[in-house]
This record gives sequence, structure tokens and C-alpha cells, in this order.
Amino acid sequence: MAEPVTLGVIVGVHGVRGLVRVKSFTEDPDDIAAYGPLKDDAGKSYKLEVTGRAKGVLLVRIAGVGDRNAAEALKGTELLIDRDRLPEADEDEFYHADLIGLQADQVAGGTLGTVAAVQNFGAGDLLEIRLPDSRKTVLVPFDESTVPEIDLEGGRLLVDPPAGLLDEASDEDRKAEADHG
Repeated sequence: MAEPVTLGVIVGVHGVRGLVRVKSFTEDPDDIAAYGPLKDDAGKSYKLEVTGRAKGVLLVRIAGVGDRNAAEALKGTELLIDRDRLPEADEDEFYHADLIGLQADQVAGGTLGTVAAVQNFGAGDLLEIRLPDSRKTVLVPFDESTVPEIDLEGGRLLVDPPAGLLDEASDEDRKAEADHG
């Protein structure tokens, strides 16, 4: 069985009739219901019906959830699908789940770290890269000029960080060391 991929997460409730608020991770948020029933990490199945949008999330009716208490109990639930049920990505498209865990090597040489997450705060995707031997991360734009090569089979990608990005991380390290010792 293929690894599950998170298509969305239940972030809250809406009203008293069991509607939930869902943050969708699909390209078109409304498509989350087009994949058929989704499941949680325990394997329980959920049939979704998108009824609207509010404040950047979807309003969703889940079959069998008819009141606020039942909906509230689902808050935080990740909605998953088996990877093999997703369509193949186009040549220049990538599923976030396929990028997480890749080694990030620098174009100039050396390892930058490991892709910990893919974030989007409204201006495009950013790769969150965990620096080696550290809990610190850096965010780099996920675009062709900053990430010119992705080798999923090889488990790595090349990063050409914007000027000053790594200098700022080094400055923070030096400041932290000065503050603590």
C-alpha cells in the first residue's frame, strides 16, 4: 500500500449543524471532495461535501456528522488519501509530500539541509529547510531560479539561495552565541 498523503486538515467547526472548516492542500481547494472518501491516520473514512468558503478555508459537510459536538471532536484531523490514488504530476509539478525529506544541496557546493516542509503564506511556495545539526530552518522560494534541479529518485534537490539568506542565519547564530556566553 502506498504512503498516505494529506489533502487537508479539519481546523474548526462552523455553526451548530455539524459543518467543519477544512484547510485544503489541493491545487484547487474545492477538489478535496473530488477524490472520494478520505481517511484519517486510524483508517476511518470520511465522505466530504464542500458547501462553501469562509475566511480562506472550506466549509464542509461530512457524512454522519450532524451536530457541533461531533464536528468539534474532529478538529485537528488530517484528511488523507493513498498516494497511488493521486494523478501523476506533470513534469514541472511536485506533490509537497514528495519534496519533504529531500536533501537540499547548494549549487555552490555543500549540503544546506533537509526539506522539512513546504509553506505558502500567500506569495508562493517556500521550502522550509532544516539546517544540519540544528533545530533552525531557513525558508527559500520554491521557484526555478532558486531550486534549479529536483531529483526525486536520487532524494535530493539543488538550491541556489538568494544573496544574504545564509548570512542572516549565520548572523543569528553569532548573536545567539554572544547572548548566551
